[in-house]
Order: sequence, then C-alpha cells, then structure tokens
Amino acid sequence: MIDANLANFETEVVETSKTMPVLVDLWAPWCGPCRSLGPVLEKLETSYGGRFKLVKVNTEEEQELAKAFGVRSIPMVVLMKDGQPVDGFVGALPEGQIREFLDKHVPASTDQDDAHEAPDAMADAAPVSELEQLQQALATNPANDAARGEYVKLLLQEGRLDDARRAFEPLAGKVALDRLASALKHWLDAIDAAAAAADIATLQAAIATNKRDFAARFALAQHHMAGQRWTEAMDELLDILMRDKSWNEDAARKAYVAILELIAPPVVKPAEGQAPATDPTVESYRRRLSMVVLS
Repeated sequence: MIDANLANFETEVVETSKTMPVLVDLWAPWCGPCRSLGPVLEKLETSYGGRFKLVKVNTEEEQELAKAFGVRSIPMVVLMKDGQPVDGFVGALPEGQIREFLDKHVPASTDQDDAHEAPDAMADAAPVSELEQLQQALATNPANDAARGEYVKLLLQEGRLDDARRAFEPLAGKVALDRLASALKHWLDAIDAAAAAADIATLQAAIATNKRDFAARFALAQHHMAGQRWTEAMDELLDILMRDKSWNEDAARKAYVAILELIAPPVVKPAEGQAPATDPTVESYRRRLSMVVLS
C-alpha cells in the first residue's frame, strides 16, 4: 500500500495499472467509514498476494486528484486498469462484497486456498461496527450526548439523512451548549438549504459577476457542506470573512467553526512524552481563520 499524490500519481497509479490492477482508495481523516474500510482493503491486498496494488489518496490533501476522480462522497474506491478507471464503489462495503468486486477484475490466483479464503466475521462486520457500538451505547444510556453526537455524525457521513434527523432530535435543544451538537445543526441546515438553493453552476456564475455576492457564496459553501466537501466550503466562507467579518450576523464564521468541529480527528490522549496528534488540514484552516479574524 502506498500514498499517492500529484507528483507520483502518474507512475504509481496510471503506469502501474498497465501491468496490474490498481485499487485507489479515496479517503479523508475525518471520515468514519473511511477508517473502517481502510484496514479491510489493506488486509485484502495482502490476502490477494500481489494480484492488485492498493493506493490511498487523502482527498483533503490531494484535492486536485479528488476533483479528477469526481469525488462527491467518501469513501470512494476506484479500480484502474490499462491507465483508465474501469469500476468502483462508494461506501464502506463488507469484506465479502469487496472480494466479489475484486474477483471480477483481478487475475485468478494459482493458490486455491488463497482464492477461496473466507473473510472472517470480524472483518466483515468492520464497516458497521462503529455504528453498532454507538447504537449500543445509546441503548444503554440515551442521555449520552457525546455518543449521540458521534452517532448522528456517522449517519450523516453515510448519507442516512432521515435516521440522522431522528437521532439528532434529543440534541436540538442543546446546540447552544454543545459544540458538536451545534456543528451538526449547521450541517443539517446546510443540507436543507442546499436542496432549496440554486444549483452550483448558477451560484458560481453569480460570484464571478460579483465577488461580493455573499449570499451566493454562502449558498455555495452550504452546497459543499451538504456534499462533505469541507475544504471547498471553508474556502468560500473564508472569502466572505476576508471581505466582511460580521456578514449576516457572523454566519460565515459560525459555519466555518462548525466545519472545523466536524472534521477534527477524535481526541486521543497521547503517550507520555509525546505531543497530541493533530490533523494538518484542520490546523491549517484554524490558522487561516485566526489570521482573518485577528487582522
């Protein structure tokens, strides 16, 4: 498994795919299903004994590659052969389904035992285990707001909007006190607003005509939030803040802060003597916000 970027993509993906299948995993650090899918794909690369190559693309760091693949939702997996994408899927599929997908494109193994190796139950359940754990936590204690927030977030990441709305209801009255609840409310509002707003092309045309059309730019940011294109959303919001910090009762800053909350990695206590882990994308956009707000 290797990480791909603009510099090595031609060699590691395009050229390699002319001699063997290349499976491209498009992911992001904030994406819960991505964290479930990644280890399954890595296990399968080993299990298939070199019959395909796994390449991972961090869509937050490699936005040009994400755009080239037309990423609208992650995790997104694309199979490349002969320099071209030939198949793919979106979402954290169970291991058994991924094997069926691979077997359509990957050369058969000469080792019959390897070819018919059954996926273990733990790996097959991995894509839903995080969701199940949160469901169990809420069944045990429905007042566990932290678990509920993560549960709603995961449902939204997987596109289960109706389920997310229902699960969010107990948090609706706590948005003023709970940062994640507030961020989730912004996400849900953005999804609703994007559904009712003009399409992206129309909004982009309006912005091209008038850079200070903040309503159009904010609506475009909400489209990006609805599609989980977080950095694109923050770029639009930052443009508003650079021109008018308090526009629309601070709407741009509030949405920007909500996105930072949504994409921030889980807080894990570091080992003694080590610095806490940070996400470069989150830290970069935090610095940009600070520079604008304090300027």
